[in-house]
Amino acid sequence: MTLMTILLFIPACFALNMAPGPNNLLSMANAKRYGIKAACYAGIGRLVAFVGMITLAATGLATVLYTSEKLFFVIKIVGGLYLIWLAFQLWTADPTDAGDEAQGGKSLFQLARQEFFLAAGNPKAILIFTAFLPQFVDPAGSVGLQFLMLGGLFLTLDWVAIAGYAFFGKALRHWFSRPSMRRLFNRLCAGLLGSAGVGLLLARRE
Repeated sequence: MTLMTILLFIPACFALNMAPGPNNLLSMANAKRYGIKAACYAGIGRLVAFVGMITLAATGLATVLYTSEKLFFVIKIVGGLYLIWLAFQLWTADPTDAGDEAQGGKSLFQLARQEFFLAAGNPKAILIFTAFLPQFVDPAGSVGLQFLMLGGLFLTLDWVAIAGYAFFGKALRHWFSRPSMRRLFNRLCAGLLGSAGVGLLLARRE
């Protein structure tokens, strides 16, 4: 793998990481409710799921998973329903609860677990690691080492994306100080997550 390959990989990868997908929306909502630090720690759950997917891609098992119609269908249904469940929770959240870290709410483990299941239940993420990463791997070199390097870069850039969305969510916290505005923000995120869930349920394996 050459330096030029890495220089091409970084901007393409970062664009994928920064796309406003379900996990990034969740990071933004978590930061608004629990703070930046909590949202960033919760993002570890997402990264753990991606480490598993990168490992599968490196061993070739992800290709089998993605080309299996039954497995794809199961992941699609579970992921879509989970997105809709998260959307329902956001939609019905109490807008008068500011959600300070000092006030109860979900633990960091619960938030990380939420991120993990959301990432693991998205078959599009599997496609990224089976179709995107291999494009930058030179078959003539050490495939395992290249996957390790590219996977490390992907996770690092995704962590930057998590922090970026968390900072944005924290900024919105000051903008939406009134309960009516918090309800609007929660329902906007819920609508986007719910739409993503429905889209996932209706998606076809290409």
